[in-house]
Amino acid sequence: MDLHPLPNHQNSRSQSSAGGEYQLPRMARLKQQFQRPQEPDLRQAVFRELAALHLEKKIAPGQTVAITAGSRGISGIDVIIKGVVEFIQSLDGLPFIIPAMGSHGGATAEGQLAVLAGYGITPATMGCEIRSSMATSVVGETMDGIPIHVDQHALAADHVLVVNRIKPHTGFVGEIESGLHKMLLIGLGKHLGATVYHQAIVRSSFRKIWQEVAPIVISKAKVLAGLGIVENAFDETALIAGVPVEEFAEKEAELLKLAKAYLPRLPFREIDLLIVDQIGKNISGTGMDTNIVGRKYNDHAATPQDDVSIRRIFVRGLTAATHGNATGIGIAEFTNHRTVASIDREITQINCVTASHPTGAMIPASYQTDRQAIQEALKTIGWVPPHLAKVIQIRDTLHLGELLVSEAFAPELIKHDQIQQMTDWEEMEFDQDDNLRDLLPGE
Repeated sequence: MDLHPLPNHQNSRSQSSAGGEYQLPRMARLKQQFQRPQEPDLRQAVFRELAALHLEKKIAPGQTVAITAGSRGISGIDVIIKGVVEFIQSLDGLPFIIPAMGSHGGATAEGQLAVLAGYGITPATMGCEIRSSMATSVVGETMDGIPIHVDQHALAADHVLVVNRIKPHTGFVGEIESGLHKMLLIGLGKHLGATVYHQAIVRSSFRKIWQEVAPIVISKAKVLAGLGIVENAFDETALIAGVPVEEFAEKEAELLKLAKAYLPRLPFREIDLLIVDQIGKNISGTGMDTNIVGRKYNDHAATPQDDVSIRRIFVRGLTAATHGNATGIGIAEFTNHRTVASIDREITQINCVTASHPTGAMIPASYQTDRQAIQEALKTIGWVPPHLAKVIQIRDTLHLGELLVSEAFAPELIKHDQIQQMTDWEEMEFDQDDNLRDLLPGE
């Protein structure tokens, strides 16, 4: 690429008295094609998978079954959890729901109820109790003396049924990442358990911790079975799988391979600036999925293990469902004042410190307008004229089916037969306040 002095376009629509007069890149909308397997009927899939486990042989009439419900924005989670409730009731069992979360919801029982309510999971909609408490009991310890915490409501139940989405974790690497085992440890461990496990992982590994902790939790909490959820690249339920408790490790590893295959991807590896319309806990544990943005091993630089290399990230806002939890904002280098103003710093810091990831709560360079943030970001990508910068705008890391890319990617488009260019190259679209238009309709 030939480099030239920064152009001075007197009549450019991208001029700004605050940031100097130069031309920003032109953008076009692309549509990506991904695999799209999908469960056509979530309730039917839940009944199908749980029936195959023959739970009627394990649940006696009148026995209680605690069902885990986490804080992630799992597609159709209200329908799935209600399906589990109704299946248990069909066996004359007495189901109730546990908010199985570590520090989410501000690490309070009320806050975690509010998180579930935001997903449509309430006693009225589910037809059963939700028992929320941060109280745990220590049921054992690891070889290194790490106490094993389990939610007291779970321990009081006759059985526990673990429900969670299985997907690549934003920090852990291995045959088991985010899924049933994480729910056994971090979810059922609540804030106390999540804190000690994350502290232990800093000097050990998630694999070593789950191998020691999971069998004890399964035994002491009388875990009945699991229900694993795998999503496709369009944030839809691709697969629901009933998992016998004795096959948790084997089956979860198999489902993780599927989840990785279905994971959406950015279409190009080398990116100067990624503009993210929204981040949030309902999008990813780190607000934006580090598997997507290439910051899994280092908050601010790609490593050889990452699939994508992004020099700068600009976050434009938080999702409504994250309730001010801006965990992961520190992975970005740039943001705007309105995003900073919407952050609940206490909740964000509790979450990041619990996860032993304090840098995830750090506030990036912040500007009054999106135009200013973009202009300042493009000053830091190296000696490249702004209009030749490789820029991508996405809604969030769950929705990559449509995205905006800059004209510098034009030569690479011909190499991708799974990408359709939907519009011509056009100037970046700002509103009257110099803020970008959202890529897609919000929540």
